[in-house]
Amino acid sequence: MDELSDVMTVPLTNSNFVQPFRMLFKQAGKDKSWDLVKVHESVAIIIFNISSKKLVFVKQFRPAVYINSIPAEDRSNPIDTTKYPAKLGFTLELCAGIVDKKKSLTKIAAEEILEECGYKIDHQNLEYIIQFHSGVGLSGDPQTIFYAEVTDEMKVSSGGGNSEEGELIDVVEMSIAEVETFLSQKSVPSPGGFLFGLQWFFNKKASLYVS
Repeated sequence: MDELSDVMTVPLTNSNFVQPFRMLFKQAGKDKSWDLVKVHESVAIIIFNISSKKLVFVKQFRPAVYINSIPAEDRSNPIDTTKYPAKLGFTLELCAGIVDKKKSLTKIAAEEILEECGYKIDHQNLEYIIQFHSGVGLSGDPQTIFYAEVTDEMKVSSGGGNSEEGELIDVVEMSIAEVETFLSQKSVPSPGGFLFGLQWFFNKKASLYVS
């Protein structure tokens, strides 16, 4: 995962995942416009292994995080990956996926748990937490968060994501104490939904498993 080379930025002419557009509107009697991006709805899952008493996360390379870790003056092509290594783009996140199938959100979430983390779970055992809007300034896409408890016996593969879709994911399992230490840092390489999910877990579930 650390191997990164031939990094270039090019104009986006078409995409299966994002669609830029502009919204025109009148507010308080004034004409306004706002540039937006249409993206897929998504699901994310807080996963806790009750056998090992560890939270289960995914670690992956995020190009947007990588690019925004590089000063604007150094983003000329090609980007110097010796000066700016791949580790700048690695994030720790909840297991998640886009909603691009005609299935229930719980079924899609269960498929993502199996695909990314290797645990086979009955989708009916997922606990609904909340739905919120991500990227409110640019996309406003809804994301639904679930909670899942798994056991060592439910681990049927190593996970790692869908290789046919180019996914390259590491599964990271951390104890409650390790997560607390991670969150004590001044800056964490994680999105807001991840932080909310962990605060929910500490508020609602952690006390059940800390002796």
